Amino acid sequence: MRRTGWWRGLRGHGWRIAVTLLPLLAGLAHTGGLLHLPGVDRLDAQIQDARLRLHAPRGTDPRIVIVDIDEPSLRAFGQWPWSRERLARLTTELTQRQQARALAFDMVFAEADRSSGSALLQALGPGRWPADAGFDAELARRAAALDPDGDFARAVAAAPGRVVMGAHFDGETTGTGVPTFPQPPVLPAGALPPGATRIPGWPALIASLPGLSIGARAGFINVVFRSGQDGVVRAVPLLARLEAAPGGYYESLALATFRTATDVAPPMLQLAHGPGAAPQLTALLLQAPDGRQMRIPVGTDGGIVVPYRRDGGEDQRRFRYVSAREVLEGRLAPGALRDCIVLVGASAAGLQDLRATPIAAALPGVEVHAHVLSGLLDGRVPHVPDYAAGYAWASLVVIGLLLMLGTALRSAAAGFVIGLAACGGLLLLNDLFYRQGDLVLPQAAALLAGVAGLLLNMSWGYFVESRQRRALVRLFGAYVPPQLVDDMAREPHRYTMRAESRVLTVMFCDMRGFTHLAEHMAPAALQALLHEVFTRFTEIVNHHGGTVDKYMGDCLMAFWGAPVVQLDHAERAVRAAQDIVAALPALNARHDAHGLPNVAIGIGLNSGTVVVGNMGSAYRRSYTAIGDAVNLAARLEGLCTVYRVPIVAGESTVAHMADAPWRELGEVQVRGRQRGVHIYTPDGAPPPG
Repeated sequence: MRRTGWWRGLRGHGWRIAVTLLPLLAGLAHTGGLLHLPGVDRLDAQIQDARLRLHAPRGTDPRIVIVDIDEPSLRAFGQWPWSRERLARLTTELTQRQQARALAFDMVFAEADRSSGSALLQALGPGRWPADAGFDAELARRAAALDPDGDFARAVAAAPGRVVMGAHFDGETTGTGVPTFPQPPVLPAGALPPGATRIPGWPALIASLPGLSIGARAGFINVVFRSGQDGVVRAVPLLARLEAAPGGYYESLALATFRTATDVAPPMLQLAHGPGAAPQLTALLLQAPDGRQMRIPVGTDGGIVVPYRRDGGEDQRRFRYVSAREVLEGRLAPGALRDCIVLVGASAAGLQDLRATPIAAALPGVEVHAHVLSGLLDGRVPHVPDYAAGYAWASLVVIGLLLMLGTALRSAAAGFVIGLAACGGLLLLNDLFYRQGDLVLPQAAALLAGVAGLLLNMSWGYFVESRQRRALVRLFGAYVPPQLVDDMAREPHRYTMRAESRVLTVMFCDMRGFTHLAEHMAPAALQALLHEVFTRFTEIVNHHGGTVDKYMGDCLMAFWGAPVVQLDHAERAVRAAQDIVAALPALNARHDAHGLPNVAIGIGLNSGTVVVGNMGSAYRRSYTAIGDAVNLAARLEGLCTVYRVPIVAGESTVAHMADAPWRELGEVQVRGRQRGVHIYTPDGAPPPG
């Protein structure tokens, strides 16, 4: 079966393709979990950071206000923790006088106010309660009435459904009790089928005192579940799972605050059911009071990429910060924060609530929640879809195929351009997915595989193929034109000096009257004449892709069809012969101008099977063709004088060009052959080309 050009190209570049695709195999192994390459994940994170900074909305979000426990607040009211009486005044000011739509505390009040000496609340422990403790709300109300914590509890209860308390998932448990949560989970433990959940789970929970949570919603404040190895907070979960009984799924502080501000129902889960695989979480569905359904796309682990904002420039921050001191001292006008969502957090360095993020090396943790809340309000929720791994595989395969085809079918420079275009196209495609669909898709493995493949390809070409090219030039440079050497260098394994049988067209071009010239010309002049004539004839042979075999005194021998296979070898040879004849008048005109004799030639052409390769002895060898077809071409050249024509071609050459105009000269008996040979000469001008 005849193989196509692209298949021959692939086979011809086998080692080069194998070297180019090594990074592809490594990328596939990394994507499939068989090989861990930390640099790939770091590059993905850095690309994600750069894209986020490029496309993040700019300026202040007026809907969200951060009440900051900053250094001036600590200097004015003392170090943290503050008394519950002061927190009660802060809560009342924000919910009553400022009329905030929702108020969330990015902190946990797990211990009773130690300034009160309340034996009852002190005995209730630091906020980790066994499930069978029998702690009821009525006991909490009575405890709050006897303690300064009661001021804070009453302030929270006075704004029912508008306050969100923080809670913290912890990796340790105390004693044998099972920790619980002030409110029931937003989703039961069986919300996801077994084996389908990738939502992070934790054994323990630290929450605010039950008495302080009456009338409030709660959300966990953890923001480092999915930070990278560099500690940068890039993605956070909206749901987390309590592993111990009673279990269930709990919402983050940002999601709880969003539901409080918009008054939407608890989320439902949207699952994707793939063939033969466990269903995967793809989105949270929320029901608004007006019946409208809100969809929040999430990753399979229930997380989203934090939709950070950018500064607006000229000291314009991403969110409005108000010092807690200003609020407590009543400096804000009544209603200054009306309908705003207020988050209470800390930026004071001593409270150690600073996070490394893509937009700042040290960002207050409360602002991470603010960014998530802002994205939820905008419906801008970047996330890693459930098909991210499949996309990574597909990207690697496409990059690999483009590199392979570019390597096999194009020059090194073209292959390099194709590889760069593929990598650039992948970046643009991912950018489009991010801007249009908030999709965060992996691309580092494919990019690294593409760049590494290009570098290895170039290195292979420089160190290996350049050596092979130099070897080819040494072998064939004296015989074939440079453009054929370039073609041969693309598939060097196909060209050797080993003798083999080929069907070629052979040409003998002989100068007439050379003996007379040699007798009457000085050796230097004769040498110059031969140099000029053979240089011009060789240029014509090279132009038509011929191989110069040798110069024999006043005769040039050339052939077509080796070492590079040429299916049109006969046509090339005939065109070259006609062009040599056509070049004689110009040559002789120059000779006349310099007082040199004119040159006449005879050309013999014949096609047939010959043996071509490196011939000779142990002392001297050359690339040449031998065989009966070669001998016949030499004898046909001698008949040019007999028939008074410049070109004589054998019948086998004419058979390869049956449609060309030929004039038959007759039939001749050649020594060594039993039957006669029909001979021809081209009729008319040289064919175009």
